Amino acid sequence: MYRINLSVCLSTVMYRINLSVCLSTVLHSLHYLYTASSGLKAFPEFVAVGMVDKVQMLHYDSVSKRALPKQDWMERYIRDHPEDLKMDNRNLQVSQQIFNASIGTAKQRFKQTGVKFISTWDDEDGTTDGYNQYGYDGEDFISLDLEHLTWVAPVNQAVPTKRRWDEDRARNQYWENYLTKQCVDWLKKYLAYGKSTLQRTERPRVSLLQRRPSSPVVCHATGFYPDRVVVFWRRDGQELHEQVDPGEVLPNHDGTFQVSVDLDLTAVPKEDWGRYECVVQLKDIEDISTPLDPALIRTNWEVSKVFTFITQVEVLILAFKNTSVEVEVSTQAFY
Repeated sequence: MYRINLSVCLSTVMYRINLSVCLSTVLHSLHYLYTASSGLKAFPEFVAVGMVDKVQMLHYDSVSKRALPKQDWMERYIRDHPEDLKMDNRNLQVSQQIFNASIGTAKQRFKQTGVKFISTWDDEDGTTDGYNQYGYDGEDFISLDLEHLTWVAPVNQAVPTKRRWDEDRARNQYWENYLTKQCVDWLKKYLAYGKSTLQRTERPRVSLLQRRPSSPVVCHATGFYPDRVVVFWRRDGQELHEQVDPGEVLPNHDGTFQVSVDLDLTAVPKEDWGRYECVVQLKDIEDISTPLDPALIRTNWEVSKVFTFITQVEVLILAFKNTSVEVEVSTQAFY
């Protein structure tokens, strides 16, 4: 997902479409994020970003006024479907006008600036569902109930919009068709073109880390793809839900991902460490189990000990040199 954080003196409108489909027991997603802004000299007034499985494949902004592919497989898709690129450019230029106008509406309804629009769709096990949410400065503004084709307004400022949109049945039926049919077809096409990249599997590298003797032991998995990984600690073969602090899956610079899960050993005697192990699970790869063995833990506090020792030796040498100088001076004075 592409995000921008703006101060309250600026105006921004953000819109995201998140489409997910379960193919071959793997959940894939298609994201679109539109951002309109004012008061940002170094940022275009309108930017649109498209992503498949969190990999950016399309970019548009109000400066270039062109939709540009960001992946080799997307370039191939556009060469084979030039009409889709023309349609994208037309739609994005219209969206640019609409979203820039939305900033004025946001300023009238709020005493601050900034509106964020979010739309999501999720399809798992052959079923379809949708979620279309509009937000303001990170807070909910209005969302679509796709089952009843009505809008939910959690704040008073959204009530006028809810009333108008609830009455527009044609608009709501458009969203239903768009989220559950049209965009799913696009997602499947993109997955077919980007199969070697988007549907690959890369095995994680697993390490045990500890900053200090009193710090938690961290099970760190990195370099894996896709991002749907499960990492947990076990004791005597049973998954632990206490003593653990799971981290968020984060992207690496090379398109792979990483995640860490901490294990608090404060109340665990060292002779019981052998009962613990870290387990990493990723589709199409056999479980990776790493026992909690002190010999396998990478630390930096041992390095700190060495540095302290070296520093102490340097101090002693310096003190010895100073003593020698004092003796030499004294001797010269004696003669």
